[in-house]
Amino acid sequence: MEVRHEADEYEARLADVISVVRDTIRRRWKILAAVTAAVFLTGVIAVSFMTPKYTSTAKVRLDPSRNPLANNAQATRAELAPEAIETEVTAIRSLDLARSIVRAYGLSADPEFVEELDRNSVNVVTTEARENALAAAVLSHLKVDREKLTYVLNVRFTSTDSLKAAKLANAFADGYIESRTTNKVGTAERQSEWFQQRLDELGKQASEAEARAADFRARAGIVESSVANSTVGTINDQQVAPLASSLATAESDAAAARARLAAARSQVSRGGLDAVSEVLGSAVIADLRRQRAEVVRSRGEVEARYGDRHPESIRVRDQLVALDSQIDAEARRVVGSLQASASAAEARSASLRQSLNQLERERETSARDSVAAASLEREAAAKRALYDKMSQMSLESAQAARLSIAQAEVIDRAEPQPRPTSPNKPLLYALSLLVALAAGAGTIAVMEMTSGGFRSVEEVQDQLGIPVLAVVPKVPKGQNPADLMLERPTSMFAESYRIARAAVLGVKGTRSPKVIAITSSLPAEGKTTSAVAFARTLATAGAKTLLVECDIRRAAVRQIVRTPVPAVGLVEVLHGEASVDEAIHPGDVPNLDQLLVLSPYFSAENLFGEGRMEQLLGTLRERYDQIVLDLPPLMGLADGRFLAVLADATTLVIKWNATPVSAAISSLNWLRSDGSNPVGALYTQVDPAAQAVGGLYYYSKQYSDYYQAN
Repeated sequence: MEVRHEADEYEARLADVISVVRDTIRRRWKILAAVTAAVFLTGVIAVSFMTPKYTSTAKVRLDPSRNPLANNAQATRAELAPEAIETEVTAIRSLDLARSIVRAYGLSADPEFVEELDRNSVNVVTTEARENALAAAVLSHLKVDREKLTYVLNVRFTSTDSLKAAKLANAFADGYIESRTTNKVGTAERQSEWFQQRLDELGKQASEAEARAADFRARAGIVESSVANSTVGTINDQQVAPLASSLATAESDAAAARARLAAARSQVSRGGLDAVSEVLGSAVIADLRRQRAEVVRSRGEVEARYGDRHPESIRVRDQLVALDSQIDAEARRVVGSLQASASAAEARSASLRQSLNQLERERETSARDSVAAASLEREAAAKRALYDKMSQMSLESAQAARLSIAQAEVIDRAEPQPRPTSPNKPLLYALSLLVALAAGAGTIAVMEMTSGGFRSVEEVQDQLGIPVLAVVPKVPKGQNPADLMLERPTSMFAESYRIARAAVLGVKGTRSPKVIAITSSLPAEGKTTSAVAFARTLATAGAKTLLVECDIRRAAVRQIVRTPVPAVGLVEVLHGEASVDEAIHPGDVPNLDQLLVLSPYFSAENLFGEGRMEQLLGTLRERYDQIVLDLPPLMGLADGRFLAVLADATTLVIKWNATPVSAAISSLNWLRSDGSNPVGALYTQVDPAAQAVGGLYYYSKQYSDYYQAN
């Protein structure tokens, strides 16, 4: 039950909110429409004057796996990292590439970018500074981003010209690939040149070291050495028999080397370098042949796809020529190595023979010669190892210089767009409408929040603690509210005062008040109109009624009623200048008499004091069933508070959405403290469309058949 009760309360609150919003829109729909239309029209004009722009996109694919220098998987993965891709994005947006495009396409005189410099007030002094500024302006139209998690870069260029946008997007893509390839190949070529220079130097040094070691061994009579164990064997340490055996072995090795050299020369003469056994067993040549096989397979695919005259086919054939040249050079080096081995074996054999002959003569210096020989051999081995390492690095650099396979390629070239990509005018129009509606709603919301008046019956009753006697609807412009009582007695306006009559006089036969005062907190709240309408209502109901105009400084009743103005009025009666009978004259409905003020009266005297007004009301009470007093406003004037005490009942007029809450509370407190009898409030000039007026829903459309149209 408690949950159901909470749900009902929530629904009631929601219904109240919806009702307030609906009433607010009904009351202020013109302001809402005007603000919305103005803001929307401004947005439409602004969007209509926007310059259409076109965006073309070129797609570049990165392929680090095609890098000939990436000889292991770890190196390939490093280039596929997000940091590497962001580096490539930055390279495409480099100022140097933008400057080259500005020069290549003559963008220094392009109005689109020149106007952008002028619009941004860029001050350029030198030609270089102007070129940099133009390059920066061009880059502001360029956007490069990665397509999701792929290795494809979107190169987007935006311009007011569709053809220009496509042309410059392709220019940045092509320029990036060209600069990337040129830089890598140029770097590899410079490295190759440096390696070649170092190889020449190291080869010369290794040859000289080996020659010095061989010469020294020959001169010193050293027959064998072991650099690893730092031992040198000579005649001093060996017997003649082992030395002779070594000599025999050396001569055998020399003969074997000569035989291998002779066989190699014979094989070369019969079948070329490829027939040499050592060439066939070379690991370097095997690797080069493997690479050649891959290129041959690639050539078949390329020629089948593009034809034999395509630049890609020509490039592949050039690679085959380069690999064949390397294979030939390596084969010759192998054959040359056989010849060097044979020469070395011959030299060693000769050295051994010489050592045997000179063993006894050089016995004293053999120890020193052994140490020197070991040092020379270590130097020669170190230089040879360095030469071999540098040779391998040179081979890789040469391959990178010749195999100019790009690591990036354009997979989708930019095309001119038939329609502008920005601004999205339908979307902007929709956003303008939303902003306009928000501005209109905000305007009426601010107006509602800044309004200090009462907007519902509940507010009046909660704030003031008195009942609302009746809710008087607002009369359309061009109609006199008081005349509705006479012309349309069954209208909502006339019915509201009949409801007020029933509330003031009572409907259960209780004693009714005879003197009824109608007042308000401030002027222009409908007090006088309500007094006239209420008096007419009483008279129409058969009660002998007198309307007394007590608002002497304004004297507005004579402008509302349809009767001739008498010669004397209330002021003259109170001054004793005329009798009551002379001042009272018939009203514009049966049973209604009027005691009016002829013209506004301003005086510092206490016109209603000294018992004059009290005596007058005493006389009139005996002659009329009800007396209606039109009192002046309570705020700022003393007469209203004095006269309200003389009445049997006082009604406070509250203007809907206008009478300040503080003013109404102050006025009501004054009436109570003075001893008057405030019986309720008349809620006047209420918007007929407003349904949030407490329980009085007779203004809704459900009651339209009960009233005569206004």
